[in-house]
Amino acid sequence: MDPLDLETPAAPVSEPDPILDRELSWVAFNGRVLQEALDPTVPVLDRLTFMAIFSSNLDEFFRVRVASIRSLQRLKKKKRKQLEFHPKRLVREIQRMVEAQQELLGHAYRTQILPELAAHGIRILRTGEHSPEQVEWARKFFRDQMAPKLSPILMGPEEPTPFLEDAGLYLVVELWPRGDMEMTQYQARYGLVEVPTRHFGRFQVFPGPGHDVLMLDDILRLGLSELFPYHDVSDAYAVKLTRDADLYLEDEFSGDLVARIKESLDRRKEGVPSRFLYDVRAPYGMIAFLKDYLELEDEDLIPGGRYHNLSDHFGFPVPDPVPVQSDGTPIRREPLEPLDHPVLTGAPSILDAIRDRDQVLHVPYQSYEPVVRFFEEAADDPDVTEIGITLYRVAEDSRIVQALIRASKAGKRVRAFVEVKARFDEARNLRWAGEMEAAGVETTYSMPVLKVHSKLAVVTRNENGEPRRYAFLGTGNFNERTSRVYADHVLLTGEAEMAWEAWKVLDSLCHETGQGDPVGVEERLREEVWDHLLVAPTYLRDRFADLVTAETEAARAGRESGISLKMNALQDPDMIHLLYEASRAGVPIRMVVRGICRAEVGVPGLSETMSAVSIVDRFLEHARVYRFHAGGEDRVYLASADWMTRNLSRRVEVAFPLLDPDVRAEVLHLLDLQFRDNAKARVLDPRLRNEYVEREPDEPRLEAQLESYRYLAGLLDPA
Repeated sequence: MDPLDLETPAAPVSEPDPILDRELSWVAFNGRVLQEALDPTVPVLDRLTFMAIFSSNLDEFFRVRVASIRSLQRLKKKKRKQLEFHPKRLVREIQRMVEAQQELLGHAYRTQILPELAAHGIRILRTGEHSPEQVEWARKFFRDQMAPKLSPILMGPEEPTPFLEDAGLYLVVELWPRGDMEMTQYQARYGLVEVPTRHFGRFQVFPGPGHDVLMLDDILRLGLSELFPYHDVSDAYAVKLTRDADLYLEDEFSGDLVARIKESLDRRKEGVPSRFLYDVRAPYGMIAFLKDYLELEDEDLIPGGRYHNLSDHFGFPVPDPVPVQSDGTPIRREPLEPLDHPVLTGAPSILDAIRDRDQVLHVPYQSYEPVVRFFEEAADDPDVTEIGITLYRVAEDSRIVQALIRASKAGKRVRAFVEVKARFDEARNLRWAGEMEAAGVETTYSMPVLKVHSKLAVVTRNENGEPRRYAFLGTGNFNERTSRVYADHVLLTGEAEMAWEAWKVLDSLCHETGQGDPVGVEERLREEVWDHLLVAPTYLRDRFADLVTAETEAARAGRESGISLKMNALQDPDMIHLLYEASRAGVPIRMVVRGICRAEVGVPGLSETMSAVSIVDRFLEHARVYRFHAGGEDRVYLASADWMTRNLSRRVEVAFPLLDPDVRAEVLHLLDLQFRDNAKARVLDPRLRNEYVEREPDEPRLEAQLESYRYLAGLLDPA
């Protein structure tokens, strides 16, 4: 991709209204994840999970965003002047904020999380804390299982430079020659060993009483003298290298895109460094040696603690049964088991249930099973003639894709547009695409430049001699696994015009089997008439702009107005400018923005009628909801798109209206709960402080996600 094709910033807006930096806003978002890891009211095992999420988020941020910004530093000075920010200064500020966050996390891990786990019988033992029996067991585990998997390396000018895998965990070992001579006559040598977490995981539970957990790094430390038998081992320090993970495909217009992505997946592992994390206790000479030996820049070097890759705590071994606190509650939150849907769960047929009445599904509060049934019933129904779908991120063992394959083998026409540029899911998507093609599914792949991010499907059934279409329109992926964690909305509809328009989107994408033509797709989308759906990249931006402008004009005319928005990210400068104009006119604007929010909210004379919160809780807020007062008509859209430049201008996205008044009221009630959250909501302000919404002394605590679950449970038993 062209390094200037970053969303920091996008094209200049018509007036110099202030907007926040995209990257620093993201770092502030990850700070909200960190707050959950630091919060002593959150059960300790859930704090471990948030710690893992924080670490995983940070890895991806450095692999993608920081690597892209660093690439701007290599531009010629004349081209760099076109930017509205200084790449090197921005990277420094990012690193400053991240280092402060990591210090907070490290301190909480050592002084709060580990002691609390130990108080409940779960001990994560560090070097020097192992009993003699545990040391003996660990040494045997090292010799019998770990050693055959290891390839220790001696580093030095005469040795070939080793290649460090992206996000791999390594120990750099300080070595001294054995013998009677004074060690001061020699310089230390350095060895390198990869911690083999891919083979054994990060944690091993000692097979004795209690629940003592040994870190794989520390087991490896116990065996280092056996790996380097001709040296004395002084100490070992953990390091990790994060590499640029961008495939740089967005600007490629010709050739076989699928083949290039397959080739690029291996190259991703060899990307240029974007962060070298090292143990701050490591000797200066060791770090200086590594910097030169691995050809790192000063900006690559990030100090850290003794243990890296805290994202490995996703796989932390939890005792069974889970220990309980003094009040009898487990040290991990009880899961909210997915609820039945009041109509769809017990319906003999999903298609029949949505023929005359739209149904909305809210995952993960409600089970995703009706969505899977939608496809499985379509595959097995002899009257179904055609199924079309867009696939962005699918599950490893996707029942939905298996249903598509079964439908194709049964003689139905099945068309699937597979987006193989879904970052970090390319390999899985390509594998499923290959299996679908082998089963006769008409599979269309990604287009250069234009990414397909819409989540829709259409089933065509022969009813009374006429084709009848049914549509799935959603805010999240066709993914059974993430549906247990991502909070999304799904609309299942038999409304003829809506389903017809969804079919037109699919037909435009799957016009020909094989690699799509972005110009042709845009032309086909632009030629169609859309009475219900708002489709990007052709009309979505303009229609949203019209809706905001209509509220602005109503406020200026003294009429009632209002805008309520929920999205993952608010980044696009032009849309922010329109919101500022609406606020200046007096339009009340409420927003729930999970991640990036570049709008400066609550600024007198600019955005004082705007308020924004972010909710970070047990589920990942992923839904997009756009509500406009519209003279009392309450026009409400759900969408696959955030208000980011890439979503509005460079992707195929779909926003769809909620036409059924009961469906609309249900979604708005859930949205209102989020605006009323005073437990997990943080105020988004220009200073990126992440302060919690203040609760009045007599105001009851309201946690929106928990209240959403209770509300939907009440729909099953209104009495």
